[in-house]
Amino acid sequence: MSVRLHNTLTRAVETLAPAREDLPFRMYCCGPTVYGPAHIGNFRTFLLQDVLRRVLALDGYAVRHVRNITDVDDKTIARSQREGVSLAEFTAGWTRKFHADCAALNLLPPHVEPSAVANIPLQIAMIEKLVAKGHAYAAADGSVYFKISTCPDYGKLSHLDLAALRTQSTNSAGTANDADEYARERVSDFALWKARKPEDGPNFWPSPWGDGRPGWHIECSAMSTHYLGDTFDLHGGGVDLCFPHHENEIAQAECATGHRHFAAHWFHCAHLMVDGAKMSKSLGNLYTLDDLRAKGATPAAVRYALVNGYYRSQLNFTLKALADAASALNKIRRAADKLLAAAGLTRADFAPPETLETVTAWGAFQPAWDALRDDLNIPAALGKFFGALPAVTAGDRPLEAVRADLSGLGNFLYALGIRIFEDAEQEAENGDRGAGSEERGDSAAAGSPPAEVAALAERRWAAKQARDFAGADALRAELAALGWRSIDRKDGYSLERA
Repeated sequence: MSVRLHNTLTRAVETLAPAREDLPFRMYCCGPTVYGPAHIGNFRTFLLQDVLRRVLALDGYAVRHVRNITDVDDKTIARSQREGVSLAEFTAGWTRKFHADCAALNLLPPHVEPSAVANIPLQIAMIEKLVAKGHAYAAADGSVYFKISTCPDYGKLSHLDLAALRTQSTNSAGTANDADEYARERVSDFALWKARKPEDGPNFWPSPWGDGRPGWHIECSAMSTHYLGDTFDLHGGGVDLCFPHHENEIAQAECATGHRHFAAHWFHCAHLMVDGAKMSKSLGNLYTLDDLRAKGATPAAVRYALVNGYYRSQLNFTLKALADAASALNKIRRAADKLLAAAGLTRADFAPPETLETVTAWGAFQPAWDALRDDLNIPAALGKFFGALPAVTAGDRPLEAVRADLSGLGNFLYALGIRIFEDAEQEAENGDRGAGSEERGDSAAAGSPPAEVAALAERRWAAKQARDFAGADALRAELAALGWRSIDRKDGYSLERA
């Protein structure tokens, strides 16, 4: 076992190891809040966690993976009320959609996937412990709050300077806060149990403090310790969860259990940017998997584009990157076909490994595997992987070497979760015409536009729809400079060569 990973808690790259040799490596990852479709920023984190799990398994770790479903919080209640459906019906539909997207993107299902609603008794039990130990108190309205002044280590994960924050006149230190999400400067007592409010409608449960529902943070503390133990090996999530969610999880769990180390290792993934900007509905760049599939992308290309970056650095997602992903998959597929032919095998014989016992050799791809195990450095691993392709597919080579390289190729692709022979025809088509292009009309007779042109056309169309006519005209001029013009229709546009 030799996988190394940066630990947010210690700010150091450390070797991952289970707490005890007789236990699996236990990892808990914060799952989706099911109030709408997960966007590609959410999936970047889930995919990187999936790659880590695969790397651990290939390196010989026995892994137990728990990922929760948040099906009760401010957003799920508000949206279900707005749509006039029960919370259970509302969240069940979006949970099914999440699972369908996960399957399309080839994410391994977690070993346990508990929901917040199904585990409310666990959360009430943990809150009772915190109240009994003096770490929480009930308010007059029946809400219960965690008292952060009783937790001297509060802030250790996100490295908050609590003393400095408490001197600021603009923060809410020392007050109670019942919002599920809030800014870093709002270091305050936070809600464990939220008293029933009229706007919650029928969404409430009985508790020792009255009807209400759990706060957002308590669910992960209660469920992770229940399914993995009071202390476990790794906790993961997006960097946006570091504060307040993960900080509050630590405080709740450690004060309730009495253990100082809730999770030994903290794995956080940086934000995803789109076209150099933060994702938002107003910018029209809050892509879902369905959005990208409508543009001609396959899930395999989306997965490749989202994992093709170092997890601690922001990744800038563009439609050109999606087209590049399709081209990369085509290149890998051609190399695999050459290796299979040289080994006297067919695509049907190309099966990914599922356990360490099936990993027979890495061949020329050993350096790529070593880079993956060293702080999950996917860019470095891909660089070494593509650097090895010309040599492994060149001329006559000994059968033993070919088979070793073929094994290494399959192992590496399994680690990244890339299935190169599924949707092969669509991938090949996208690689030729640019996966980022969306067909809103007829293609030009002279050939489909390259990805750069398609992306400009999409931006021009979006600008026009937003009535940003100056911006649309400027983008039209850029298209003309590249030798293309956009012909608008009522239902979309066509591109043709100028």
